[in-house]
Amino acid sequence: MCYTGAGATEVHARLIINSYKRWTGKSLLDEATESVKEFDQLFHAPIVILSHGLETDPILNFGNQSALELWEMDWETFTHTPSRLTAEPMEREERADFLKAVNEKGYVDNYTGVRISSTGRRFYIMRATVWNLTDENGTIRGQAATFREHRFI
Repeated sequence: MCYTGAGATEVHARLIINSYKRWTGKSLLDEATESVKEFDQLFHAPIVILSHGLETDPILNFGNQSALELWEMDWETFTHTPSRLTAEPMEREERADFLKAVNEKGYVDNYTGVRISSTGRRFYIMRATVWNLTDENGTIRGQAATFREHRFI
């Protein structure tokens, strides 16, 4: 499979990994392997990892295999989806307020919320960490999220 777009680069993978470390003081990946590219490590990680950009209506620009499976999308569809569409309409205002708080604080841990897949399957994401993607100069480039647990409703 060919992955294209802003999120399909080693530079973006490093941005996700380094920003997580910068904000939380923890490593995003359990066991990083120098012989495996960072994009591949993120894409095949056993946790859900996704990110979006800074557009007026932010578009998802990365989703690892776990995220693609959970939201029931392929890479092309996922990376062209406004991130607000990962939540049901009634959950979108709460989600927007939450993302504003992340933007102001840098990151938030232990977030739980309802999300919806492309086929309408609803699920809770549990104990998620959401953080700003910031480059080495502190410039915000987007936001990312990760979580290990979810429960279908």
